[in-house]
Amino acid sequence: MTVTDENALESQVAIVTGASTGIGAATCRRFAAAGATVVLASRSEDRLADLADELEADHGVETLVVPTNVREEDDVDALIDETVDAFGGIDVLVNNAGLARGSDVDEMTTEEYETIQETNVDGVFYATRAAIPHVRDRDGHLIFVGSFAGQFPRPFNPVYAGSKWWVRGFAKSVAAQVGDDGVGVTIVNPSEVRSEFETTDGTTFAETFDEGEVTEPEEVADAIAFAATREGSSVTELDLYRRDKFADTF
Repeated sequence: MTVTDENALESQVAIVTGASTGIGAATCRRFAAAGATVVLASRSEDRLADLADELEADHGVETLVVPTNVREEDDVDALIDETVDAFGGIDVLVNNAGLARGSDVDEMTTEEYETIQETNVDGVFYATRAAIPHVRDRDGHLIFVGSFAGQFPRPFNPVYAGSKWWVRGFAKSVAAQVGDDGVGVTIVNPSEVRSEFETTDGTTFAETFDEGEVTEPEEVADAIAFAATREGSSVTELDLYRRDKFADTF
């Protein structure tokens, strides 16, 4: 089974956080192309609605739009509950929502620090905690979008890096806890992705890099879909780095 099979995820219910742009939107498109029912979650309701209309028109799949701020526990619980109420269960959770703020530790504001922690750490915990019972029932997958920054030192943003090290360690430990229950757990680690993700100076990677310079969202979405279509096995970790990454500074 490959991610290009038209029905590779038929009858599967997949939640994608941070679904309105970038990796999240590309993942929704990949899942819909493979026949999945797609639940789109982010704070940008208008963008989600437009994307859901596109998925339904292009692929004839069911969708559900749930405006969600992953920093809010009640929002995340509502996302899981609405999904189960609408479709009876959950097969795949993609923890994709994440952001970066600030740079140097000694100059970072408490607000910037808390925004990173509440989004990249708390949001991942809330969604994973709420989804596990439902994913367990279907021998499904928990997929975490990590980062190169969660594997190597990141001198220009240690706090962001720390949050992604946490995601990676959390995911591996969750895998140890739920693997006996038949749950697949995967971490996908991209380096720079040409998307609306903000750099430390406030510009986006889409503005900073030309096409072909770094990884495209669709490449990461392919990796996520590959992991989600495994049956019986679990892809532990996938790294997607631009080819000259190790020739550059971290």
